[in-house]
Amino acid sequence: MQCCIQTKENNMKQWYEKLFENYGEKYDNESFAQGTMGECDFIEKEINHNKALKIIDVGCGTGRHSIELSKRGYLMTGIDLSESLLEKARDKAKQNGVQVVFLQHDARDLPFDKHFDVAIMMCEGSFPLMETDEMNYEILKNVSRSLKENAKFIFTTLNGLFPIFNSIGEFCASTTDEGNATYHKNTFDLMTFRDYNITKVVDDNGIEKELECNERYYIPSEITWLLKTLGFKKVEIFGATLGAFSRADKLTTNDFEMLVIAER
Repeated sequence: MQCCIQTKENNMKQWYEKLFENYGEKYDNESFAQGTMGECDFIEKEINHNKALKIIDVGCGTGRHSIELSKRGYLMTGIDLSESLLEKARDKAKQNGVQVVFLQHDARDLPFDKHFDVAIMMCEGSFPLMETDEMNYEILKNVSRSLKENAKFIFTTLNGLFPIFNSIGEFCASTTDEGNATYHKNTFDLMTFRDYNITKVVDDNGIEKELECNERYYIPSEITWLLKTLGFKKVEIFGATLGAFSRADKLTTNDFEMLVIAER
């Protein structure tokens, strides 16, 4: 009976919950997780190296940005839905001799109110993985509520201009290293701007998973409008080159991701 209950509960979980179970070791080896140092360099520059600022890392995963910024002297809080990834993050923080507050929270329901000076959300951390546009908006709304006045919000998301001119499947195949997750049967829906695919992974326990996934791509004007409805006065969008974020990187149709910098 217990086995049946566990199976039923597992079937009720969304693909992103299943994907990140027992995936801490493999996550850090994914090709998209290799740009931490350069990305943290950019974040530091954007916040003027002000170590008095309190920073929340939304969808922190195994804590790669939180830990690196903590090593540089910043006050970090990392939140994620996956307890498996958070366990890995806590172990890594201990190994690196830093203190980061890692908390398990759903980014659609954060308990903070005007608590942080800066929010970062790197590499599709939470947004835009949700099942509906409304859920994705709840993430932006909760992050916004967590920020103080005059705060800055730095995040990356999928560039909706890319799949209009390029193949998502070909891009994923070209950037996937051996042992990483693989993506199959990519189908981009122009009516919803969602990519549907079959993602195959082998978790840290050697268990193979095949998941039906979908992710929402956003065009720049959508992101700008959503953020302005939440009170952000200034929204700037750039190309997001892995590990080499730059304000000089003008967004083009060839950028798979976009870098968003919003200020109140």
